Amino acid sequence: MNHLLSMRELAPGQIRELVRLGATLKAERGHHSAHPLQKQCWGLIFSKSSTRTRVSFEVGIRELGGDALFLSSADIQLGRGEPIKDTARVLGRLLHGAVIRTFAQNDVVDFAHYSGIPTINALTDDEHPCQVLADLLTIQEKFGTLDGLRIAYVGDGDSNMARSWIWASEHLGFELVIAAPKKYQPSADYLAALKNGTVTTNEDAFDAVREADVLYTDVFVSMGQEADSAVRLAELADYQINAALVAAAAPGAIVMHCLPAYRGKEITEEILEAHAGTIFDQAENRLHAQKAILTILARGRE
Repeated sequence: MNHLLSMRELAPGQIRELVRLGATLKAERGHHSAHPLQKQCWGLIFSKSSTRTRVSFEVGIRELGGDALFLSSADIQLGRGEPIKDTARVLGRLLHGAVIRTFAQNDVVDFAHYSGIPTINALTDDEHPCQVLADLLTIQEKFGTLDGLRIAYVGDGDSNMARSWIWASEHLGFELVIAAPKKYQPSADYLAALKNGTVTTNEDAFDAVREADVLYTDVFVSMGQEADSAVRLAELADYQINAALVAAAAPGAIVMHCLPAYRGKEITEEILEAHAGTIFDQAENRLHAQKAILTILARGRE
């Protein structure tokens, strides 16, 4: 593996190895016998604001022996209109790897191509693979397996998180149901690329979560969608994760949220606090899953 650009491009074995290694690195935290990023400097190039992504990557790079250099797009020439391929050509000669959080998926793909250094998609409008890998690690911890589960994604089913979950389901074979209004479901063309029949859509949230082991949600208004906030909140209001919806799921179902959460919108205060243990395990597991990604990318350059 030379880059991590999307869940779609990963093989099932790669996903399982990343989850396995993430669990190992979590157990060994503070006692690592290897530091695969020693004498390396990785750049964090962010066009979108961040809490969990920035902190977990900076800490992870340092715990693996490397140095992290944060580069806001507002502080470099990229923010003044320099083409991504020119920025990539320069930074590829100076850095050992790059973590990019931006809007367009093509920017991450182009950076990887022109820079020649390992590149990680830390969120684009298309996908958020690092988050889903951390979520899979969390589910593995809670259930002991990733197999035979039913996961319900509730809310905007055409978001970067939903798309990453779609490809995780396609590769690993667990059942995924997208609960969303028709307008917010993945397009027929997008779903046509799937081959394994593990992903379904449902406009009825209560029907969708029936027998679900995991209920998952994200914000209804993502960065860049603020102008449509009132419309989106109104159209997605019936897809809030609340006590009634959780009661319709399988006994012992867990609730997950990738944060930040807006209580009273996509999830209620009551349900978030009731499942805070799981939700903040997710947040912590960003560190361990991303250390697994960094480790495997470093191995690929040996």
